[in-house]
Amino acid sequence: MMTVKKILSVLALAGCVAASAQNANQQTAKPAKTKAAAAKPKIQEQILLQQLNEKFEKLDELTDKYSQLQQRLDSVQKELTEHDARLAAALQAAADAQAAAAEAKKELAAAHQTAGPDGSSVAALQSDVASLKAASSSLVTAVEANQKETKKLENPDVLHFRGVDLTPGGFVAGETVNRQRGTGSDVNTPFSSIPFGGQTAGVLSEFNASGRQSRISLLAEGRLPSATLRGYYESDFLSAGTTSNDNQSNSYTMRIRQAWAQAALQSGWTLTAGQMWSLATEYKSGLSNRAEAIPLTIDAQYNAGFTWERQYGFRAVKSIGSRFWIGGALEEAQTLNVGGHNLPTIAYQQAGNGSGLYNPSANYSFNYAPDLIAKVAYEPGFGHFEVFGIGRFFRDRVFPNGPAPAGASQPSTTSALGAFTSKTEGGGVGANARVSLFSKTLDLGAHVLAGNGIGRYSTSTLPDATAHEDGSLELLPGGSALGSLEWHAAPRFDFYSYYGGEYVRRAYYPSGYFVTTAGPTDGQPILEGYGAPNNIVSGCYTEVLPVSSSNGGGNVPGAASSCNADNRNIQEATAGYWFRLYRGAHGTFQQGIQYSYAVRHTWEGIGLNGLGFSPKAINNMWFTSFRYYLPQ
Repeated sequence: MMTVKKILSVLALAGCVAASAQNANQQTAKPAKTKAAAAKPKIQEQILLQQLNEKFEKLDELTDKYSQLQQRLDSVQKELTEHDARLAAALQAAADAQAAAAEAKKELAAAHQTAGPDGSSVAALQSDVASLKAASSSLVTAVEANQKETKKLENPDVLHFRGVDLTPGGFVAGETVNRQRGTGSDVNTPFSSIPFGGQTAGVLSEFNASGRQSRISLLAEGRLPSATLRGYYESDFLSAGTTSNDNQSNSYTMRIRQAWAQAALQSGWTLTAGQMWSLATEYKSGLSNRAEAIPLTIDAQYNAGFTWERQYGFRAVKSIGSRFWIGGALEEAQTLNVGGHNLPTIAYQQAGNGSGLYNPSANYSFNYAPDLIAKVAYEPGFGHFEVFGIGRFFRDRVFPNGPAPAGASQPSTTSALGAFTSKTEGGGVGANARVSLFSKTLDLGAHVLAGNGIGRYSTSTLPDATAHEDGSLELLPGGSALGSLEWHAAPRFDFYSYYGGEYVRRAYYPSGYFVTTAGPTDGQPILEGYGAPNNIVSGCYTEVLPVSSSNGGGNVPGAASSCNADNRNIQEATAGYWFRLYRGAHGTFQQGIQYSYAVRHTWEGIGLNGLGFSPKAINNMWFTSFRYYLPQ
C-alpha cells in the first residue's frame, strides 16, 4: 500500500513541475500581468494537492478493508482445506475398512476351502479369535482397574498412615428445640423432671438453639494376617463447663462419647475394651460396635423406652457361622437415684473428687463389682433378634442411730454407732426384634426390658432402688418398652415414629414413727420408701415465689411446696423425618423435623382436701435440625 502511495506522489509532483514549466513558457510569450494574476496558479496547485491527499486517504481505507477481507478469505480457505483433509482421511479409513472386511471374507472363504475334514484350520482360526478376545478382555479389565485405582488415589475412602487406615467421620449440626414447658435443657430432654402445669416453669415455654450436637469421630484400622486391629474415638459438645452459658459466646466443652480399642480375630472372636455403647443396647447387625440401632430422633435423649448406656466395658463376642452371635461384657457400674421419701440414714455415694479427676458437682456410687451383661443375637435372613440379661450389684452403709424422718419427733442423740454395710443383687432380662419388609424399605422394631434395679439402663433414668426400714436397699421392679417404625420411603427421605414407656413399681414400709406436725396426716404412721400413698402432693400444681439463684444470676423458679410426687411411668410418642438435600461423594446435607408428646405420671398421694391424687405433667416439643455429614 505504501509503495502505491509513493508512486502516486511522484506522479503528482511530476504533474506539478510540468504545469509550472508550461506557465513559464506562457509568461515569456505574453505580456506581464498583475501580482494577483501571477499568484492564481499557486492556489490552484494547493487545491489540487489537497484533493490528491483526500483521495490517497480514501485509497488507504479501501486498501485496509481489502487486507481484512483477504485475511478472512485465507482463514476460510484454511478451514476448508482442513475439512477436506479430514473428510478424505475418513473416506480413506472407510475404504480401508471395507477392503479389510473384503480381505477377511476372502481369507475366511479360503480357510473353509482349505480346511480338512476335521476342520482343524477353522478351529485354529477360532482359537486365535478367542485368544484375541481374551487378550482384549484382559486389557479392558486392566484399564478399568487402573482407572479405579487412580480414582481411589484422587478421592481416597480412607487416609493411609504407615500401616494404618484412618477414616474421619461425623457431622456439623445446627438444631433448635421449642418446648411447651421449660426444662432448662438443650436438645436432650430430661423426661423424669417435666414440670407440672401449675409451676412457674410449667406455664412458660422455652426455645433453645445450638450446634452442640455436632460430632467428630476417627476410626483407625490395621490389618494383620490373623486379625484386624481397630481404635475408635467419637465426641460432641453436649457438655457444660463451670463457665459455660448462653449469654454471649455460647462456649461449651467437648465430651467423650466413645473411645475403644478392638481386636477382631480370624477365628471369629472379637475383643473390645474402652468406652462404648452398652451391650444391652439393640444392634442392627450381629453384635458389632458401630452397628447400634439408635433411634433417628433429633432429641439427644432419644425416646422414652430406649435401653442404652455409653460407658466403659470389656466385651468378648464370638460369631458362630454368619447368623448367630454370642457375647458377654463387664461394664461400669453406678447406683442411680435411690428414690423415695422419709428414708433411713444411709450412704451409697459421694461427690466427685476434683483431685481424682471426677466432677465435684456429680455423685459417684461406691461400686464393688462391675455390671455383667450377656447377649445372643440371631439373624434368620428376614430380621435381627436378640435376647440379653443384666446382672447388677448394690451396697450401702446403714446408720441405725441416725435422725428420724421429717415430721416425727427427733431422738435426743444421733451417732454413727452400729453402722453396717448392706449388699444386694439385682438385674433383668430383655429382648429386641427388628424386621425389614418390602425390600428393606420398612423396618419394624420392638424392645422390652424388665427386672429389679434396672432403671439406670433406660433413657428416663427412673430410680434403681429405695430403702427398707432397716436401711438395706430395696431394688425397685420396673422396665421399659419401645416400638419403632422406620420407613425409608426414598433414597433421600426417611420417616420415623416411636412410642415407648418406662415404669417403676412403688415399694414402701412403716418407719416406726408417727407424724407429729399439723396437717392432713397428723398422727398417722410415717411410711418410708418409694411412692408411698400418704405422700403429700397437694401443692404440685401451685405456683410459688421465685428464689435467688445459687450463682447470683437473679431469681429462678422456686421448688413447689407440698409436692412429694414419685414418678410411676414416663411415656412418649414421637414422629419425624429426615430429608437429604444432597448425598454423594462430597458428603450429605440433610434437614429434619421431630415432634414429641411426653407424659410424666406419678404415684398417687394425698391431694387437696385429703383426697387421693396423681399429678401428671405433659410436654409438647418440636425439634429442627440441619446437618452436614462427612462422606462415608
